[in-house]
Amino acid sequence: MIDRDQVLHVARLARLALTEDEIEPMARELSAVLDHVATIGELDLDDVAPTSHVVEVTGRLRPDEPRPSWPREQILAAAPDANHDGFLVPSPQA
Repeated sequence: MIDRDQVLHVARLARLALTEDEIEPMARELSAVLDHVATIGELDLDDVAPTSHVVEVTGRLRPDEPRPSWPREQILAAAPDANHDGFLVPSPQA
């Protein structure tokens, strides 16, 4: 099981503030996750093909073929704020 110091270390890395009451349940939950990963590591998965989804994806997209871009003026005309170079966005507040 993950100990208190490990929980606090992970919480610090994740920038989480844990109360005293949250540390022990978090240790149990993290330990359960690691136990699950260890169980998966024990399985013989040599004949299992890599997947990107847990279910088969049947909706196909159109072929990815190069084609001309839309005219810049037409795209910028729909923007809330633009200039001749592109979209204008508010600067972030520091």
